[in-house]
Amino acid sequence: MCGLVGIVANHPVNQEIYDALTVLQHRGQDSSGIMTDDNGVLCLRKSNGLVSDVFSQEDMATLRGNIGIGHVRYPTAGSLSSTEAQPFYVNTPFGISLAHNGNLVNTNELRDHLKKVDKRHLNTESDTEALLNLFAHEVQIQNLEEVTPQSIFDATEKVFNRCSGGYAVVAMILNHGLIAFRDPNAIRPLVIGVRESNEGKEYMVASESVALDVVGFSLLRDVLPGEAIFIDTGGNFYSKQCVEPKSYTPCIFEFVYFARPDSIIDGMSVYKSRLKMGEYLAQSIIEKGLHHEVDVVIPIPDTSRTSALQVAHHLGVKYREGFIKNRYIGRTFIMPGQDKRKKSVRQKLNPIELELKDKNVLLIDDSIVRGTTSKRIIEMTRSTGAKKVFFASAAPPVKYPNVYGIDMPASSELIASGKSEEELAGFIGADWLIYQTLDDLIEAVKFDETGVQAFDTSCFSGEYVTNDISQKYLKSLESKRSDDAIRESEQLRKQIEINDPSISAN
Repeated sequence: MCGLVGIVANHPVNQEIYDALTVLQHRGQDSSGIMTDDNGVLCLRKSNGLVSDVFSQEDMATLRGNIGIGHVRYPTAGSLSSTEAQPFYVNTPFGISLAHNGNLVNTNELRDHLKKVDKRHLNTESDTEALLNLFAHEVQIQNLEEVTPQSIFDATEKVFNRCSGGYAVVAMILNHGLIAFRDPNAIRPLVIGVRESNEGKEYMVASESVALDVVGFSLLRDVLPGEAIFIDTGGNFYSKQCVEPKSYTPCIFEFVYFARPDSIIDGMSVYKSRLKMGEYLAQSIIEKGLHHEVDVVIPIPDTSRTSALQVAHHLGVKYREGFIKNRYIGRTFIMPGQDKRKKSVRQKLNPIELELKDKNVLLIDDSIVRGTTSKRIIEMTRSTGAKKVFFASAAPPVKYPNVYGIDMPASSELIASGKSEEELAGFIGADWLIYQTLDDLIEAVKFDETGVQAFDTSCFSGEYVTNDISQKYLKSLESKRSDDAIRESEQLRKQIEINDPSISAN
């Protein structure tokens, strides 16, 4: 999962891109990058690390220009190396930079074609670099003297026809403008913002509407499935439905976990969705007759707070904060490697004994993926003196890999795969465990007045909206992205950087 920003304004955009990336930091903590266009001169700063760590005051001063794109990353394709920090850049044609959120599922075929047929050199394993070279190739073969909106849309149509997966893209062509497009199923989010200035309209695209809010842009609409937009250096806005939408099925896990609650995605409020998740979850607990045992509802901060408030309200029991979160520890779900996740849980959360001791505690979390965090938190709750510990997930059991940009690659690492709720409760140490049903989750998220037809629920249902995911592909992902594979890759990267320190230089 990654965060994207692109701005075309009438003044320097470096600070606004930086500010927008800071509120999208929850979407990726591995690396950060900004590229700007200073009247045809490319300005770049990117490296591994958080936004606040990567960009110094001196770096910001070098990022000149009124057009720019930014990116925060956690890797689902490629490696953890700083060489794969985004945005990427190619100098032919015109000078094109690109950043991407999501995952292509036909990367191997695409890479082979780019190398053997299109004669494009790829320097990394990143699917973003493949996307960039494909787009650049399609622009180049048009043999244009100048870029036009139609040439952009023609090139983007070819990208849509050759790529499969979930992807949202922002790109920049030096001296010409900003491009953004979204896959034909609209799996990954991308919104458009607008702002009036004395010199005319300014535009912004971002992964979530909260990024627009923080820099003073108003939400215009979402980029539609299979649509591309182009904003030239004069601030002129163009859009085209380049291919027919295959569906309108945004990823439902955005609403469960990834997106900030104050975001609006595809016309749907993340906050309201999570409120309704809590309502439906409380109904299930009551229907099973489990609510009589509960003394207090405690959220696992931060994502589950909204749902937990509604659970407590509908059960008629107290809602309390039982854990204090260390704000300087990253989200454990997006930390690569099981060992890092285990170590970080105790550093991340500290229990409040006053709210837990001698009580029957119902813990609410947004979801259970690997079970590492859930198990450790239950252990902490018991060690603090709770009589009984119950656990409820605002999402259904995560049983299947997500292949569209979320790091859930190996079924063997998903705790719910092949286990009953009773077995899962025993594994994490809960007195009882209850999950949201998939039907209730869908009802909680959907809003009738939007154009959304359905949702990508693949990590819960095993149904992949692109209809081209084979068991062979899933096996290959598992071999690349399991915790063991990540550890081996990280060890290899460190060894390479020891032998050649210039590789890790900022």
